[in-house]
Amino acid sequence: MKKIFLIIAFASFSLQGFSQELNNKFKTIPAKDPAVKEVIPPKEAAPKENPPAIVEKPKTLDVNPDELFANRNLYKQESNVEGIYYRRNQFLGNITTTAVYSTIMYRDAAFVDGDKVKVYLNDQVLEPEVSLTSDFKSVKINLVKGVNKIDIEALNEGFASPNTAEFKVYDDKGQVISSSEWNVGTGYKAVIVLIKE
Repeated sequence: MKKIFLIIAFASFSLQGFSQELNNKFKTIPAKDPAVKEVIPPKEAAPKENPPAIVEKPKTLDVNPDELFANRNLYKQESNVEGIYYRRNQFLGNITTTAVYSTIMYRDAAFVDGDKVKVYLNDQVLEPEVSLTSDFKSVKINLVKGVNKIDIEALNEGFASPNTAEFKVYDDKGQVISSSEWNVGTGYKAVIVLIKE
């Protein structure tokens, strides 16, 4: 019983030690009333009455294949006979680019039969004779501003006509900007035009 009495006495003293003091001397701090500031809305600018003139897109340089192939000093005249449609020049397109240089890769597109080509840049011989195989061969071209005309002339047709090849054109970042195939007879040319902006 003594133990119970001691526990109760000890608990009551300890609870009294944790209780709050009931003193009414507490004063609250009054909140400050912020001064109301006058808000001035921003001034609106009147719309301009004279808008700038619309800048027209510059005219792109395009090479017309009909005008291009009309020059008989550079391009052999078509001599297609019925059933044979590869005795002609082939235009492979205008490609516009901003690249500093371009790489053209080409290979025999069909059966490797000994096809040979000559590569020109702006009517100047770049590669005098290239034998096409199943592996890609390439030529790097430093582009000049404006038209860069690449002619690929078929020197022969191998033992399986016509001269067939696959090509890919890469820009200076290694991105393919064009790819296609050509099928031309001996003496005829496939033409790619790169236009540097």
